[in-house]
Amino acid sequence: MRRTGVASLPLHDGKAPKWLVSRMCKLAHEIVTIIVDEYGCGEFLKRLSDPFWFQALGCVLGYDWHSSGVTTVVTGVLKQAIIPEEHGIAVCGGKGKISRQTPTEIEIIGEIFGFSESKIEQLKYASRMSAKVDNAAIQAGYQLYHHTLFMDEKGRWVIIQQGMCKQDRTARRYHWLSEGLKSFIIEPHTAIVGDVKRRIALDMTAKESEGCRRASVDLACEPPRKLMKLTMSLRAVNQKSLLEWIPGGVEMKGCEAPLEVLSMPRTINWNMLKELYEFKPQNYEELLSFKGVGAATVRGLALIAELIYGEKPSWRDPVKFSFAYGGKDGVPYPVNKRAMDESIQILRKAVEEAKIGDRDKLRAINRLRALIPDVK
Repeated sequence: MRRTGVASLPLHDGKAPKWLVSRMCKLAHEIVTIIVDEYGCGEFLKRLSDPFWFQALGCVLGYDWHSSGVTTVVTGVLKQAIIPEEHGIAVCGGKGKISRQTPTEIEIIGEIFGFSESKIEQLKYASRMSAKVDNAAIQAGYQLYHHTLFMDEKGRWVIIQQGMCKQDRTARRYHWLSEGLKSFIIEPHTAIVGDVKRRIALDMTAKESEGCRRASVDLACEPPRKLMKLTMSLRAVNQKSLLEWIPGGVEMKGCEAPLEVLSMPRTINWNMLKELYEFKPQNYEELLSFKGVGAATVRGLALIAELIYGEKPSWRDPVKFSFAYGGKDGVPYPVNKRAMDESIQILRKAVEEAKIGDRDKLRAINRLRALIPDVK
């Protein structure tokens, strides 16, 4: 059963102090070593894809449980603490400019792990497509600024990335796991964590968007001149008409969601669309992966597909929530005690067996207890 819950991720500025990061790295190294030895690399990656476990790990390491910095700091600490030759796991990417080094770092780690060129290209593709999906295929007002890929010696991977909305200063975290992934474009996430749930958000990864995805591919294979005429005709549609057309759109006025997801993009890269037309994508994944296809192109094709051809995309925000074990009052559904206890005990056992001082162990366990008051 896919687990969901709630987490607030207020956007925090500044950096974690060096004294805290150094202690976090030491404890993180011990925790990773014990979990990998006890459960294996695959289980560790699977745990990272669980937003509750990731959040609890940040708490145990000593970072604010509710901050957007949990993502950037914890992944940064893990990048320092994890040693590929020792753990059989490596971490690529990071925040801001460091995220753009991910392909190069994948190549370096791929050589250390002895991967073939095709395997390295597969990992680079996973990195690139996950970013494309969360930046363009899902449009809820968030722009990615952090991207981290974890991989093991067998080529299994987890991707954790985060986007920021400047309008309301909130963050949203995306979790991906290679295990069980059947498609990059059809509900591929293990979780999407956020504070704000938009009333309207374009989600081209939803199963309900299948018709719109097919129509978008068909439109991309049309001559750009025809697309230009369709686009110009839609630009004549005023905002009121768009609001009335999209389900629930009338209620959008004055709400928190970014209204740009409802409008035709002001600028479209027609040269890119000409190249895309000549390329003739066979499916939506090929369309989305094409260089130059971004949020504006995705939104423009989706709106044409809906307003001209009646192929509606999903306008339901796909955000899932972090504390995935339910609530004591049964909302959103009863607590999954077994799943919660398993996660907590794995972390607690790792802390107890860590080769660190008793005081540090006690502090870490107390932080875990503070997150889950019922831990004994």
